[in-house]
Amino acid sequence: MMTNKPIVLVTRELPKAVEERLTRDFDARLNADDKIYSSEELIELAAGVTAIIPCHTEKLSAEVIQQLPDSVKAICSFSVGYDHIDLQAAKARNIIVTNTPDVLNDATAEISMLLLLGAARRAYEGENQIRTDSWADWGATFQLGKQVTGKKLGILGMGRVGQIMARRARGFDMEIHYFNRKRLAPELELGAIYHDSVEALLPHCEFLSIHCPATPETHHLINAERIALLPDNSVVINTARGAVVDDDALISALRSGKLFSAGLDVFNNEPNIDPRYKELDNTFLLPHIGSATEETRDQMGFRALDNLDAIIAGEEPKDRLI
Repeated sequence: MMTNKPIVLVTRELPKAVEERLTRDFDARLNADDKIYSSEELIELAAGVTAIIPCHTEKLSAEVIQQLPDSVKAICSFSVGYDHIDLQAAKARNIIVTNTPDVLNDATAEISMLLLLGAARRAYEGENQIRTDSWADWGATFQLGKQVTGKKLGILGMGRVGQIMARRARGFDMEIHYFNRKRLAPELELGAIYHDSVEALLPHCEFLSIHCPATPETHHLINAERIALLPDNSVVINTARGAVVDDDALISALRSGKLFSAGLDVFNNEPNIDPRYKELDNTFLLPHIGSATEETRDQMGFRALDNLDAIIAGEEPKDRLI
């Protein structure tokens, strides 16, 4: 049956409520099998579409964007991060790009706290002992972790998620230190201690939680030189993007004992992460589930569709990146 509705390519299976709205308002090309499309498949499937709704799993490089059909007017990403999209290539093609900020802040901060606590209290080792029946007995020096309460937490990137992380950490009486490109106003800072560079922040971080975006400027920001500035026996948490961390440097510091542990939800080359992480007992690892709550994923989808609705109506989308 012929339809005048705009055609929208949806690259992954999305929550039911989001797909219901998509099929109601658009001629939606859904991915019922939730297959990760290759670049060639994505370009082919984009024939005749007005907009693409990708996730972070689709790498919309300059080469891919250059080959998209002229019909594509918008890329409304189902994500906050946008390092998977070449914004300048999209701009050159006059393709509007949007993301979905704000809606996943609480969920991501929750995962950050889970990683912080799990890494500090050696949760992976404890659970593994239960599952493998290797728990021998209680002992006064058995599996000693790091206490979180009252410690110094450094936040790298005091944006929306970083600010919520700070509020959650205050519930553990943690002293908050942070670096941000711009110092926060006092009513947002809430007593957190500002440092004017990453290097100035790191020596104060008994715990370091990474919340900055992945950009060319932040690529491998946490490298061997900066890890050396952290206090000995500190803990590193990353829920931002894997590209912010140099894997060789972090793994070396975890092996040597420079770092007590790390809690990671994001990795370079996901899902084919560096296998050395899996060999370490002092890592608490999660499969990029920072936004994985029912409520948040629905809100992400609705935010992407709100942006698309605005673009179709000739209005300015709320979350325009380019």
